[in-house]
Amino acid sequence: MFEFLFLVAFTLVLIFTGVSLIGVFIAVAAGFAVMAVVGMLGLVFKLLPWIIVIALGIWFFRERNADKQHQERMSRHRRY
Repeated sequence: MFEFLFLVAFTLVLIFTGVSLIGVFIAVAAGFAVMAVVGMLGLVFKLLPWIIVIALGIWFFRERNADKQHQERMSRHRRY
């Protein structure tokens, strides 16, 4: 929502200062690109603790399954 309000205010300021319509469109497109990237980075930082928890969970799950598979292979190859 903040990004949308920024773009509206940015467009109104450009219109009131007398910038041409093409200049307004280019400036709004550039402002949108910058605000989209900043918004995505903000979301990543906001979700970073959960991303770390998920990555650790996947890592532990894979390690556990690798150990089980290794034990199964070793038990099949034992000679009695």
